[in-house]
Amino acid sequence: MPDLPGVYRYYDKEGTIIYVGKAKNLRRRVNSYFTKEHESPRTARLVRQIWDLKYVVVNTETDALNLENWMIKEHQPKYNVLLKDGKTYPWICVRNEDFPRVFLTRNLVRDGSQYFGPYTNVEVGKVLIEFFERTFRLRTCSLNLKPQLVATKGYKTCLKYHLGKCDAPCISKVSRETYNVYVEQIKQILRGHTQELLSMLREEMMEKAADMKFEEAADIKRRIELIEGYRAKSNIVPSSIHNVDVFAYEEADQTAYITFFHLVHGAVVSSYTIEYKKQIDEEKADVLATGIAEMRERFESTAVEILVPFAPSMVPEGVVVTVPQRGDKRRLLEFAEKNLRQYRIDQIKQADKLNPEQRTTRLLSEIQQQLGLPRLPRRIESFDNSNISGSDAVAACVVFTNGKPDKSQYRKFNIQTVVGADDYASMREVVMRRYKRMIEEDSTPPDLILADGGVGQMHVIEEGLAELTHQYFKQQLQGELSEERFAVIREKLAIPVGGLVKNEHHRTRQMLFGDPPQAVDVKQGSTLFHLLERIQEEVHRFAISFHRQKRAKSQLRSEFEAIPGIGPKTQQSLLREFHSLKRVKESPLAALSAVVGPAKAKALRDWFDNVPRGT
Repeated sequence: MPDLPGVYRYYDKEGTIIYVGKAKNLRRRVNSYFTKEHESPRTARLVRQIWDLKYVVVNTETDALNLENWMIKEHQPKYNVLLKDGKTYPWICVRNEDFPRVFLTRNLVRDGSQYFGPYTNVEVGKVLIEFFERTFRLRTCSLNLKPQLVATKGYKTCLKYHLGKCDAPCISKVSRETYNVYVEQIKQILRGHTQELLSMLREEMMEKAADMKFEEAADIKRRIELIEGYRAKSNIVPSSIHNVDVFAYEEADQTAYITFFHLVHGAVVSSYTIEYKKQIDEEKADVLATGIAEMRERFESTAVEILVPFAPSMVPEGVVVTVPQRGDKRRLLEFAEKNLRQYRIDQIKQADKLNPEQRTTRLLSEIQQQLGLPRLPRRIESFDNSNISGSDAVAACVVFTNGKPDKSQYRKFNIQTVVGADDYASMREVVMRRYKRMIEEDSTPPDLILADGGVGQMHVIEEGLAELTHQYFKQQLQGELSEERFAVIREKLAIPVGGLVKNEHHRTRQMLFGDPPQAVDVKQGSTLFHLLERIQEEVHRFAISFHRQKRAKSQLRSEFEAIPGIGPKTQQSLLREFHSLKRVKESPLAALSAVVGPAKAKALRDWFDNVPRGT
């Protein structure tokens, strides 16, 4: 399950929902039911009855709270605490009337009014209403302010007008146009544009503090914190979207996936994902039409509008089909698509657990498709150089077989023909040595070579392979190789080459491939990206480790060369036993004698004891 906020549902053996719960983290919350003993007998009894579970992913904890509230009221699960008075979270209503009122309510009336929320923290709703009354001075009375009634009724102003809290539209002190501008500004704030509100409150708080009115300033600060934590608009959809079915669609291989949501007042009350195994190449529009008919029958939906990503081939009679492009309905469709993607991810994870080989094949297939390789890259080799100002220059090759390091195939190279710090020449030498030996031993070539560097390293590896191919071509011209044998060698040396580029922090940034090399679209954080990152880190670690070993040995040998009576064989014995010059220096006479004998041990001990510290 995902580490995301959402709502989960537990079903019993008969398929009845017995519990609905919310979670900041679905994986941890659901896991807690099945991995510990429960002190509460009721909870233990619930767990014993769980036969199946489903969940819906949302964007925020507030959405999870709202969705849980709707689902509990819709399904009345056996083990949930049910609200006896039937109350729900309050909404802010912008009433559909002349000179609209703005107020908190728990009752949704379908009369064209607009509702925003719901507000899981009632205090936030009250702060907003208070702010609107003080800032925009809208009316709070229930008078009928149709133009003809205002003109003939002779309404009188109330106390709020005299207190400066109402602009008195009842006596035409404010025009309809100005009042409607105020209402539109309120709607923008309720849709989440709260910056203006917060700026005004902060300014007022500073003024109160400057006037030494610290209690009032503290109260304003409290309201600021409430509003900063408030999400004015649910990340699912507003309540105005009522009795609507939503269908998300996706295909993979020969399987079609359809996710269904049924909404009431902007809340999901039913959800389900179904799979269709395509036997022939059916059109997507036909499959979607089949899914719509089946889902609506299964859940007895009477929705008069359905939202879909594309038009189905057929629709139920009397139903309006909408393919939303923007706005709330588009966000609702994206919400359904997000849950469908999560369903697919869960499927893949479950399959990977049951069949690790399938996971590896899928990952390698992804590399093959991304790079357009002729075969699955089951064997990947990567090279890196290491030296300090050209001294003790070495190179390393690591091998990954089926996505895992194959350490028995790792190889180390001492640079033989290059003088100084020339990484490109060193890489060319190592590549030619590596694959010349491969040809001589008639071993299997890698399916992909990755250079631990950018375009330059890629070109050098390609040049090394090309030069080696040319050498064998000359042998074929001179009659030393048959045409058939050369054709086999040429095919073996036609190895695709890519490059792994690091950022300024020496972390894998991107992959290069092609001619000319181009960045490959590999999403950071994906499984494929982590594999490439691991290959780059491993080859760098292996090369650095080998370089340090060689440098330590060369330092040891240079030190030994100055000691009378200590030759190459003695040096090798000491290296095998102590591994470093520091350990030889720190070893007592007895330990040295056990390796090289008493006479040489005494010579070593006398030499090291008389060498000044720090040399």
